[in-house]
Amino acid sequence: MFSLSRILAASVLALSVQVIHAADTDPAPATADKLAPARAQIAAKSWRGAIDELKRINDPASADWNNLMGYSLRKAKTPDYEAAEKFYDEALRIDPKHRGALEYSGELYLMKGDLAKAEERLGRLDKACRLPCDEYTDLKKAVQAYKDNGNKYVAQQ
Repeated sequence: MFSLSRILAASVLALSVQVIHAADTDPAPATADKLAPARAQIAAKSWRGAIDELKRINDPASADWNNLMGYSLRKAKTPDYEAAEKFYDEALRIDPKHRGALEYSGELYLMKGDLAKAEERLGRLDKACRLPCDEYTDLKKAVQAYKDNGNKYVAQQ
């Protein structure tokens, strides 16, 4: 009938299915993410609200916190590109492969007219990503749009 090896094989298969399912479970609720209130402000494009929330959270040892602060400062009604660059650089000092900081700082460099630095960030993203990678794809499109527009920044949607 059934050999011991077939029963063991079926058991291993059943266990592996459970492990795969466990990896697909939903992540912890957003309430566990202390940056969630700032992310909500960013999603609403409330840049001042995001900056205020990030200041309230005050976690400069976090690459994500620095990245979000840089992003919010860059997107603000009155952008502060110099401060944004400092926060992106700090995020990358903490985590040199932080894909968000690599993408957003690359976009910042295009806004500042520095194609060489944007392409350097694109190269770092290429190494940091396991393709496909949204951050790499988005920055690559932004670099190409910049070149196609006579080396002038084109806001991406």
